[in-house]
Amino acid sequence: MVKNKSKEFDIAESIPELWNIFDEKERQLVTTNLRVLEFRKNEIIYYEDEEPRDMMCLLKGKVKIYKGGVGGRSQIIRMVKPSQYFGYRAYFAKEKYVTAASAFEASTVCMIPMDIIENISEQNTRLAMFFVRQLSVDLGISDERVVNLTQKHIRGRLAESLIFLLENYGLEEDGATISIYLSREDIANLSNMTTSNAIRTLSTFVNEHIITMDGRKIKIIDEERLRKISRIG
Repeated sequence: MVKNKSKEFDIAESIPELWNIFDEKERQLVTTNLRVLEFRKNEIIYYEDEEPRDMMCLLKGKVKIYKGGVGGRSQIIRMVKPSQYFGYRAYFAKEKYVTAASAFEASTVCMIPMDIIENISEQNTRLAMFFVRQLSVDLGISDERVVNLTQKHIRGRLAESLIFLLENYGLEEDGATISIYLSREDIANLSNMTTSNAIRTLSTFVNEHIITMDGRKIKIIDEERLRKISRIG
């Protein structure tokens, strides 16, 4: 992990939502105390059961939020993309982290101490409402995901994961390849299934001409059919 100086990036451009909420005094306080850290691929950003201290905003790269499971398996809870905030819920709940976060690829993260965020939010109602909205959106996504991962069949879960990656990270210049390369194990952990089931189902999708695969690259051939499989479960 490498520490950057805050002056090396444009704060207003990097965290515009928050920056527009702060007044001049609050901006100075945040600027003085924030840190910008660079994480190598697969490096841990925070651990499960660790005390939360910072609110984090991903500036560059990709981050996965996950939870350890039975038999060494982990469940990917969500993937974070640039400009998204994470790591603050546990602090507001007055509990330790119930998940862990790691850099899926080389990533840059802005960290703002949560005690400063809390102090500002006590006076700045716009900031308080910002977190109410953020937590409400996250809860809605979490509720929907729990239902999908427990009620959908394997094909539906895998199709949903591919659509999720497509919608969050977009496509490469060819207009078909998803712009994130996951291992079969990561795809399985995102879809709540074993790696062997993920491999078999991906192969089935290839045979049905829904996708093609080249190593970790997944190209969507029939997006309409993939969405239908995700929808009907």
